[in-house]
Amino acid sequence: MSDGNGTRRGSWGRILRVDLTRRATSVEEMDEATYKRHPGGRALIAHYLLTELKPGVDPLGPDNILIFAMGVLTGTPLSGASRHSVGAKSPLSGGFGEAEVGGFWGAELKRAGWDGIVVIGASPTPVYLWIKDDAVEIRDATSLWGLEIMDTEEKLKAEVGERLARVCEIGPAGENLVRYAGIVNDFKDIAGRSGLGAVMGSKKLKAIVVKGSRALPLADAVKVKEIGRWVADTLQQNHWAFHNYGTGMGLEGYTTVGGLATRNYEGGVFEDAAEISAEALVDRGYRVKMEACWACSVRCKKVVKMETPYQIDPKYGGPEFESVGALGSQCGVGDLALISKANERCNALGVDTISLGATVAWAMALRKSGAAPDLEIDGEPLEFGNGKAVLAAVEAIAHRRGTGDILAEGSQRASEKLGGAELLTTVKGLELAMHDPRQRTEYGKQVRISYSTSPTGGDHMNGNLPSRSAKNTVGMCFFLKYDDAKLAEIVNAVTGWGLTTEEVLDHGERGLALARLFNLREGLDADDDRLPEQAMKPHVSGVLSKVRLDQDDLKTQIRAYYRARGWSDDGIPTGETLARLGIADYAPTGTA
Repeated sequence: MSDGNGTRRGSWGRILRVDLTRRATSVEEMDEATYKRHPGGRALIAHYLLTELKPGVDPLGPDNILIFAMGVLTGTPLSGASRHSVGAKSPLSGGFGEAEVGGFWGAELKRAGWDGIVVIGASPTPVYLWIKDDAVEIRDATSLWGLEIMDTEEKLKAEVGERLARVCEIGPAGENLVRYAGIVNDFKDIAGRSGLGAVMGSKKLKAIVVKGSRALPLADAVKVKEIGRWVADTLQQNHWAFHNYGTGMGLEGYTTVGGLATRNYEGGVFEDAAEISAEALVDRGYRVKMEACWACSVRCKKVVKMETPYQIDPKYGGPEFESVGALGSQCGVGDLALISKANERCNALGVDTISLGATVAWAMALRKSGAAPDLEIDGEPLEFGNGKAVLAAVEAIAHRRGTGDILAEGSQRASEKLGGAELLTTVKGLELAMHDPRQRTEYGKQVRISYSTSPTGGDHMNGNLPSRSAKNTVGMCFFLKYDDAKLAEIVNAVTGWGLTTEEVLDHGERGLALARLFNLREGLDADDDRLPEQAMKPHVSGVLSKVRLDQDDLKTQIRAYYRARGWSDDGIPTGETLARLGIADYAPTGTA
């Protein structure tokens, strides 16, 4: 396939359009100037949501738009260049919904000659997409509906006759419109946050199968290879801990400073922190190896295999920090084998471990408060420390059974039926991740602002910062030790755009401003940039037992964040800022 005008590098200029209502596909050609303005990820998602989605639509209705956005770096032969984003109007927040994920699927779509997929409408019956380079088919998926992730992926690979095809799909949680269902690729990598699996399920889109055969054209292949060698050669210096353990190291020390979310954010030291850490996974022999995403030499993904006390299939990977916190310390559970099994079942059923664990922890706090003293799930009392209740909750929520049907709505909506709004740990409807914002460290300050101002809600990726947002946009992993200047060097080696470091960071600012415009349009404003009371009051014990976060102080910090972005004190991007970023045409009437 031609690379457009003969000089285009890092992208194809082709977006696949899929209309499930009409069962039709088409190709949208995107000129390089347009793509350069929003080269993937958050910025591309916001572009479509602002220009094509009508205000006020039901996130689980047919009018929502589901966008798979590759970055300009996605699929290049570089460590960390595996990432892509998925976006839609979120069923949890009613605002900007986005999740990022690694693995191999995004690189495969790029190798098939596509920069993204935009899905509109809804099918009356289950379908899947089969993409082989330029050829695209919408196929019947009735026989796949109800299947878990592994069975779905294996059956699809056999059906299309491509053992090396890559698949992203939903499990029963997405089919049953669990509001925090995710989209899984490569068995274990999940675009988990914001409920995008439920959006995919509402469209009756079971999976997207991709096989590509094209190498992405690069502006400076020699430079790209040189950067790849730098990562491999400096592995021990820069990434050795990730290579050996992945995330979740040092939890014993982290809990003593109050950093680990514990028992629905009541805080205090989690006594079993060392027992659920990444080091314990290795010491007990649960973790059998580490695996990599596309083209990455760091290999930071845990693989857990177990025969007893639980049978765990290694294809489903293993629990990372956020999952260990959500399914473990947040629920008061110190059984690492059980946490690993619960993580496997979340992956198999296609559900976000963070929101699930946090919602279960909220229900446990509600029972503990006495407001719902008999609250249980599948016969297991929802009490802190009851690991069996966590395991039961995964199944009951994914299949919307009993109490699981209420908890499948997310903790904020569940509180409207069960009470306990004062115990919620949500921002913009999305459950907080597992780093406690009260910790008295510089990182704790970053977490406070990130949770409060992230366009998606209580997200864990610090995606409210321009540097992080820029990596999100271009498709680069946050864990790789590429500083801003190195990121600019990479983008230029791939694209030939000749951007300065500041211009690359502008991509991050642009994505943040566009996402903000969407949230403002959908009714989310500065009043929604806040932390829940449960995550601000003193810990029940430990070093933070006399520390309360102050709302007025937090508001002052948030206004400082707004000013740094070029927004008004009410969190509205100014006309001058939008003009500087080249996105004034997205501004609604009345922008500051």
